[in-house]
Amino acid sequence: MTDRPILMFDSGIGGLGVLREARVLMPERRFVYVADDAAFPYGDWEEDALRSRLIELFGRLLREHEPEIAVIPCNTASTLALGDLREAYPLVPFVGTVPAIKPAAERTRSGLVSVLATPGTVKRQYTRDLITDWASKCHVRLVGSTQLARLAEIYMREGFVDEEAVRAEIAPCFLEQDSKRTDIVVLACTHYPFLVNRMRKMAPWPVDWLDPAEAIARRALSLLKVVARPDDAAAAVFGRDLAIFTSGKPHFATARLMQGFGLSLV
Repeated sequence: MTDRPILMFDSGIGGLGVLREARVLMPERRFVYVADDAAFPYGDWEEDALRSRLIELFGRLLREHEPEIAVIPCNTASTLALGDLREAYPLVPFVGTVPAIKPAAERTRSGLVSVLATPGTVKRQYTRDLITDWASKCHVRLVGSTQLARLAEIYMREGFVDEEAVRAEIAPCFLEQDSKRTDIVVLACTHYPFLVNRMRKMAPWPVDWLDPAEAIARRALSLLKVVARPDDAAAAVFGRDLAIFTSGKPHFATARLMQGFGLSLV
């Protein structure tokens, strides 16, 4: 048994979906969930400034928590800084998140795929290289949403959202071409799956919404050492799952949400 936690990092609460999947696969593990809410949303940042922030912030987090592995269920942070983080902290395995373009290309029947992401992920060369490498035979539309991450945070905290605002953000994903229609939308931001029921309702026709959460959790599991599952008494000693907000002052509803996920606020 090891008390070294799994560090899970996101710009906000979007990574909770990955945390949920990881707990199913790794119930014996302890988690530290970090929400960089002081810098949310990442789409408003200049790339060099955000990269520097991530490298510095991870240095502090790795020293304080000594995780066995660091999982970044955030496309923006991963596509921007994953390589830099691995170079800066080579002793810690990192699991990043990239747009699920390869599985989308494998599943599509119409050949029309949309990638719904933050503007930063859309413009990044990393994303375009994924299309070149894995989806060259598909028509891939990149859709940069400026509002969906914010809308997802509101929905998670308050339980409702402006559905017309959601409709406006996803509308560019739907393309009709040569009697074919978009049939897969890649959710290239871990915030977006929390809105998927609203998006289904607002969509002009049914599509497959591709959520990478389970794949991220499985990749993390593959890099971990096997540990014995603690019994209830040992689990109390083993430690609690923690939630850390970089602002130090999360919204009350967000704090309640974290508690609902079984996370103790630090």
